Amino acid sequence: MKKTVFLGIDCGTQSTKAVLMDAGNEKLLAVGRADHEIVERDDGTREQHPDWWIAALVDSVRSAVHEIGEVEVAGIGVSGQQHGMVCLDDAHQPVRAAKLWNDTTTQPQCDRLTAVLGGPEAVLELTGNAFLPGYTAPKVQWLLDNEPEAYHKTNYICLPHDYLNLWLTGTYGTEPGDASGTAYFDARTRSYSSEVLGAIDGGRNWDETLPPLVDSLSIIGTLRDEAAEALRLPPGIPVSGGGGDNMCSAIGVGAVKPGPVVVSLGTSGTGFAYSSAPAVDPQGEAAAFCDSTGGWLPLVCTLNATGATEWVRRLFSVDRSEVEGALAGTDPGADGLVFLPHLGGERTPNHPSGAGAFAGLRTGHTPAHFVRAVVEGVTFGLRYALRALERSGIRPQEVTLVGGGAGSEAWGQICADVFELPVMRPEVEEAAAAGAALQARAAAGHSPVSDWTPGISRRWEPVAHSAIKETGAALDALRDAALERGF
Repeated sequence: MKKTVFLGIDCGTQSTKAVLMDAGNEKLLAVGRADHEIVERDDGTREQHPDWWIAALVDSVRSAVHEIGEVEVAGIGVSGQQHGMVCLDDAHQPVRAAKLWNDTTTQPQCDRLTAVLGGPEAVLELTGNAFLPGYTAPKVQWLLDNEPEAYHKTNYICLPHDYLNLWLTGTYGTEPGDASGTAYFDARTRSYSSEVLGAIDGGRNWDETLPPLVDSLSIIGTLRDEAAEALRLPPGIPVSGGGGDNMCSAIGVGAVKPGPVVVSLGTSGTGFAYSSAPAVDPQGEAAAFCDSTGGWLPLVCTLNATGATEWVRRLFSVDRSEVEGALAGTDPGADGLVFLPHLGGERTPNHPSGAGAFAGLRTGHTPAHFVRAVVEGVTFGLRYALRALERSGIRPQEVTLVGGGAGSEAWGQICADVFELPVMRPEVEEAAAAGAALQARAAAGHSPVSDWTPGISRRWEPVAHSAIKETGAALDALRDAALERGF
């Protein structure tokens, strides 16, 4: 007898994951994964070709289905890395590689757009979000400035999850959650900003260029024949609106109603929480996003999280299995060694040309101390970001920890100690992909996403350490110096 399942797909920076969720009890029955290449250059370029995502989507779905044999897929939901600029020609074929969320080449375009539109306060008034290098709007301006031929070949501009939905269904559309991360979308009115788009290119027909908006919890289309053949699934399966990876992670961990702040330890670090009304940071460091259920999702993001921990692991030839021992075998504060994790720039605070820095070096420091210093530095970076989230009206009482780094026992305790809050890890694998499956389930007429509450697999209570407080003070000073001096 075939199992009835919902398929959730998450196209991240490093890989695409596909999960099969039991339609009856929301248990994950199988997980498939396929890795991505990434183009990285010293100037801050970070790009991927959309064809790579399609290949990874096909491989991950086939792998997940193969795990459990024949299934009946009742619906599909797609989560995607936010902000990436996907440029398509009149046949919906990619014109060039997609510029990603962690591409930092667009600071001049951020400065130009901010000036043209009347300064930072005027920009916040227009959309609720400042122009940051990671967002889509400055990427579009960059393309016009630097590759005008490619820009004029571009008939359509969308986001990664929009492109995957287009490939799956043939429908060109988007939903408010992911669209609100473009910086040409007003999160308060859930509409594109004609002022921002006009500042980029007043002569372009943006109504034709950008994907029409659909309700997040609606069915955007059904699986078309060619995609069905590639996935080895029957055509006609309904596909929901989907969303950005953070929006779908919020669904996956039950953050679709007021409650704890969610912190994700992935390639980037994010912090977000549900809000029933638009939430704008007056300083523009926290993003005023919509969620992918009809609410709002104020969010902060740091560029450097597990990307930094992977860097230090490779630097000292430390196996992944040895990282936990390095953290457990060193004391809080890393014996005075501190690390500012602005490798390749930073988003919160906005420091796109920044570099990382160690301070407090002594001859007695070992590779384990460096590993702990990097993990603590990343965590303090997230604490800085959470302060910006508080300016949006979020008052965290506890933290829900997700992402690849959440599997570390020692890092969970470091988060509790640095945030000075209880931290819990939910019983959910692949939160973004699971959230996409739950959204598809709701869009297909089953129980609403607000009925989902994952269990708790681990809880950490904060412990006060004088060395942690000293590390925090040292990093605050180092961050201020970096921002002032531009290193």
